[in-house]
Amino acid sequence: MSFTWPLALLGLFIVPLLALGYVWQLRRRRKNAVVYSNVALVRTAIPARSRWRRHVPVALLLGSVATLGFAAARPRVSETVPLGRTSIILTLDVSRSMCSTDVTPNRMSAAQAAAKAFVADQPKGTRIGLVAFAGFAQEVVQPTTNKSDLVNAIDSLTTGRGTVIGAATLRALDAIAEVNPDVQPVGNAPASTPTSSGSTTPSTPTSTPAKSDYVPDIIVLLTDGANTRGISPVAAAQQAADRHVRIYTIGFGTTQLAPIVCTRAQLGSDAFGEDPNFQFPAGAGPGPGGGRFRQIDEPTLQKVADITGGAYYHAEDAGQLRDVFLKLPRRVVLQHERHEISSWFVGIGAMLALAGIGLSLLWNRSP
Repeated sequence: MSFTWPLALLGLFIVPLLALGYVWQLRRRRKNAVVYSNVALVRTAIPARSRWRRHVPVALLLGSVATLGFAAARPRVSETVPLGRTSIILTLDVSRSMCSTDVTPNRMSAAQAAAKAFVADQPKGTRIGLVAFAGFAQEVVQPTTNKSDLVNAIDSLTTGRGTVIGAATLRALDAIAEVNPDVQPVGNAPASTPTSSGSTTPSTPTSTPAKSDYVPDIIVLLTDGANTRGISPVAAAQQAADRHVRIYTIGFGTTQLAPIVCTRAQLGSDAFGEDPNFQFPAGAGPGPGGGRFRQIDEPTLQKVADITGGAYYHAEDAGQLRDVFLKLPRRVVLQHERHEISSWFVGIGAMLALAGIGLSLLWNRSP
């Protein structure tokens, strides 16, 4: 158990002070009591239970004060949240380099297969959303429990130019905010400064929430490259950390230069000519750096995971990627969510006060 306002617990010191005041008042009454010649006669006239009856209302009122003082500190308890109450936002890189054939048949096809297997493996009731990003980020499917819609959307993904990892993270955060009122929408991007690569970095130090403060919803971000424009992944990760949302990052692909071969379906409306497959020569894919696609920016992906309390994974082939996706539920299922229970103590305190007052009126009414 933890407290939002722990200093309010200092108010509990009033309870023993009130108890001492009550005892002092009883002793004072004894000193001023009338002296009877026959004490046994007085004891016989007074019922035995009246000796403790007069203390019960006071004890109940003291218990009420203690309980209300405890409630003032706003106690919270942590409970394990099942995976079925989690929203998972799959955030998939669909930049043209995902057509690289260093992974059979290409990275895009392997990622789609692993993502579909991940969706199929989730317990009934788990909400999953889909965000795709290349030169811009788009929410393809809002968090839903309809697995068929998700599978169809994953199959229909097409590639584009660019890699906006930071913008995709912000879009995924907004997707979580749609279903979780405890997560605020991103709104404006945080203050940042340009870098030589055209991306941005945060202008303020980063911080990581306490382990027990995370919301149950997570972002799973898969990419095979590095951010090429817009807000930096680290700055976007800080936005996630501020909202207590964890990000699990996956770097997919090898360092081996291979032809980039996109199927017509993967090219979509951006297809080149009438060829059923478009192929870039080995090492000559689109993107900065002399025409070669960027390699995985593992240090940044690791930092994004560290800032948000997630984890970073690397996969070099389809089998490893499937294994990574299979590990994710085991990491996500044992989460903790905090709930404030001050209302419980307010209710108990009110009942104790009413009981004390009621018994006092009942037992001390005039005959």
